[in-house]
Amino acid sequence: MASRKRLGNLALDKTVIFVCDMQERFRPAIAYFSEIVEVAGRILEASKLLNIPVIVTEQYPKGLGNTVAELDISHAVGKFDKTKFSMMLPEVEEKLKTLCGGDVQHVVLFGIEAHVCIQQTVIDLLSRDIEVHIVADASSSRNQMDRLFAYERFRHSGATVTTSEAILLQFIGDKDHPQFKPIQQLIKKSAPDSGLVTKL
Repeated sequence: MASRKRLGNLALDKTVIFVCDMQERFRPAIAYFSEIVEVAGRILEASKLLNIPVIVTEQYPKGLGNTVAELDISHAVGKFDKTKFSMMLPEVEEKLKTLCGGDVQHVVLFGIEAHVCIQQTVIDLLSRDIEVHIVADASSSRNQMDRLFAYERFRHSGATVTTSEAILLQFIGDKDHPQFKPIQQLIKKSAPDSGLVTKL
């Protein structure tokens, strides 16, 4: 039987948000760090409005610090320390079994670094037949070449590379959704430029 083509649809009740390693010590090294943090904050606010489960990882927090203070992760269903690059730790896999009725089909993923921890997480999620949506303007690397080639690889692998505004509106799907107005407020101001479009 031929595998179905992934169209990038989302079922909100089958979706989990992954926040990857958005930690303090990365601040001076990551391109457009403050911009991606601002965008990540919008998605986390939407997760609270829409009751989407959030999983957070921190890479070696003893040395790299905790998730930046600007991001409110107090509602996360789990925060996990790691040393491996992928977010798909055994503990995370066990947590996923308890979410969305044990049927997680979609992960919305963002964070640091696009070509390392995000990339390995994408590979691991796709290998488990979980559809992945990478939020391009909420993810970055130390340099643009690594970041942009990672996004190209994700597309070729069958993941969806999208933007924060696109994913926020996809979450609700209808102007008549009860949370439309709060989501509209989140996107009223355009997302900050994070170097994804070449300026003429």
